[in-house]
Amino acid sequence: MSKVVIIGAGGVGGVVTHKCAQLPEVFSEIVLASRTEAKCKAIAAQLSRPIRTAQVDADNVPELTALLQKEQPDLVINVALPYQDLTIMDACLAAGIDYLDTANYEPLDTAKFEYKWQWAYREKFEQAGLMALLGSGFDPGATNVFTAYLAKHYFDEIHELDIIDVNGGDHGYPFATNFNPEINIREVTAECRHWENGEFVTTPAMSKKARFTCPEEVGSYNIYRMYHEELESLVINFPTLKRAQFWMSFGDSYLKHLEVLGNVGMTGIDAVEFNGQQIVPIQFLKALLPDPSTLGPRTKGKTCIGCVVKGIKDGKEKIVYLYQIKDHQDCYAEVQSQAISYTTGVPAMIGAKLMLEGKWKKPGVWNIEQFDPDPFMEDMNKYGLPWNVIELDGFNLDG
Repeated sequence: MSKVVIIGAGGVGGVVTHKCAQLPEVFSEIVLASRTEAKCKAIAAQLSRPIRTAQVDADNVPELTALLQKEQPDLVINVALPYQDLTIMDACLAAGIDYLDTANYEPLDTAKFEYKWQWAYREKFEQAGLMALLGSGFDPGATNVFTAYLAKHYFDEIHELDIIDVNGGDHGYPFATNFNPEINIREVTAECRHWENGEFVTTPAMSKKARFTCPEEVGSYNIYRMYHEELESLVINFPTLKRAQFWMSFGDSYLKHLEVLGNVGMTGIDAVEFNGQQIVPIQFLKALLPDPSTLGPRTKGKTCIGCVVKGIKDGKEKIVYLYQIKDHQDCYAEVQSQAISYTTGVPAMIGAKLMLEGKWKKPGVWNIEQFDPDPFMEDMNKYGLPWNVIELDGFNLDG
């Protein structure tokens, strides 16, 4: 029986709230907080059990701290913007509360995301006897746990990792993003980094393309190599990795729109003057695009996200693919969300559950793959994200 404060009432925040509300034996009390409390109240109205809501500015440490001191939760689940990770961590330290998030910190004025800022909090959390769990979403999150699970059960040593994120869903819009447009576009347009022979190699964004056929008739898709934050922690925690890459699928229409928007400056993150006001182009673009939390009823198709790992077992090389497939419409029927928010929100709930149950509990700042993967994988099967493992005869994404 535990109390949680969930910060953030976007698409993922809605899923996390729904899934926590389904487990009153674990999450006995829920407070959903956001800058716009009306969004919290709209989510609360969808639930079959009562929760409380609150207004809070996640950029304001004193305001956050006051809320946490008043509520005294056992855990804060941060599903606000990545820019706000550090202020929420500061408030958790000030109020003496454990912390969980789904994406690493990203400075507002630089399109760069890495763990160094949050890893710098390790000693503070350890000395305070508090735990911070980083990246308990899907990627990062479930894909980190998939890697740990395969390393534990299928290999003596892992050498190559390909994380492949395919969204086979169609929302019917000419251009829209499945999660926060500002974060999505910043990620996609950032320089690519992949791990090879003991170092990160930098290449232009989206410069390597391959074709990937998903299992279970999800389909074949063009996938593009990108940098994603889970690579940074995985290559540290699994030092036998010789190569690690992240891939994501994109349709031709999405890429063409993104190219044009970039060419005219609409994806820029530096402020420009317009009619006597300073505006950030990408933030203005976000205001024009469909809100991802509204895509649920119109998105059809499936996601297929997983890890292909190559390594050694009993002296022989083998390749194993662990994946999860989710239908967008199934997600909407359950929690009024599309699958992108669902696949991020469910792992956030599971990570929180394992912390509150004491199965994952240790002072300090931790990445999700540093804990036993087995209870997380069991809960994925129980709470809406069933997975599968197959062995591959061969695998090549060098096309």
